[in-house]
Amino acid sequence: MLGGVLSGCGNGDTLERFDGPTMGSHYFIQYVRHSATPGPKAVQAEVVKILAEVDRQFSTYRSDSDVERFNALPAGACQVMPGPVLELVRVGEQLSSWSGGSFDLTVEPLLNLWGFGPQSREEKVPSAEALALTRQRVGQAHLRIDGVRLCKDAAVEVDFNSIAAGYAVDRIAARLQALGIDSYLAEATGELKARGRKPDGSAWRVALEEPRDDRQVAERVIEVDGYGVSTSGDYRRYFQQDGARYSHTLDARTGAPVLHNLASVTVIHPSALMADGLSTLLLILGPERGWDYAEEHGIGVFFVLRDGERFVTRTNETFDRISSGKTQ
Repeated sequence: MLGGVLSGCGNGDTLERFDGPTMGSHYFIQYVRHSATPGPKAVQAEVVKILAEVDRQFSTYRSDSDVERFNALPAGACQVMPGPVLELVRVGEQLSSWSGGSFDLTVEPLLNLWGFGPQSREEKVPSAEALALTRQRVGQAHLRIDGVRLCKDAAVEVDFNSIAAGYAVDRIAARLQALGIDSYLAEATGELKARGRKPDGSAWRVALEEPRDDRQVAERVIEVDGYGVSTSGDYRRYFQQDGARYSHTLDARTGAPVLHNLASVTVIHPSALMADGLSTLLLILGPERGWDYAEEHGIGVFFVLRDGERFVTRTNETFDRISSGKTQ
């Protein structure tokens, strides 16, 4: 998660703020209001409208969402889906391909089995038999887009929690710009995007938190202008059994939580959607494969790794350049 937004304001244009609940968490918007831009009540109404639509389409915690109605269908069924759902299925296909199948939108049955999903009952290591049976209902390849319909040839269940918040932030950012707002910071459930400068001319500054279980500690402060930022970590949801630590970050190839020492990944990317998905993808790949992938594809990353009882950090040149405001 992102530790917080550091703000300040000088004279001149107004720095407006508002926030509210969304997706089981919260959203927070700051923007610079000029004489011709709308006030916070009007802007908040637009933001709430977008978030309500995203929830109606993607939520796995309401039975009437488009996704959960699809998840309830049997193998061999199809359902007409809104454009955004089909768009994110295609993004999921990309991420799955890039990760060699480790990233997968259909891991919800596995999340439930391990105790991390919306239909979970108990956090525990499942039996080998239960794991093998559940894995038969997992696999991006079981999904197929047929025109405006999403189809499945197995009883798979899709879960967009790894990319839906980033998508929502991109939608909000686009709407703010359409309203004539050219300087803003939009955050939803920890994913964010910022553009422009505050009224005093300073950059939007974001504190990345150290992945501690007991409290939030600012690990590093970065400047953001024109980029989305996402952090994925294994330290918020996990359980321990027989001396081993199991997090909610699952590798679809094994059907089990990852066991490496990479505690969190922050990605900075022009798209909040891609930052959201890539932070999860790299966390799954781990400290070596994830780092190599980021370097090969020019992705700005901030890694936090466990080293015994302490954490160590690692950033690449792309992340350092972008987060310091040096985009060239």
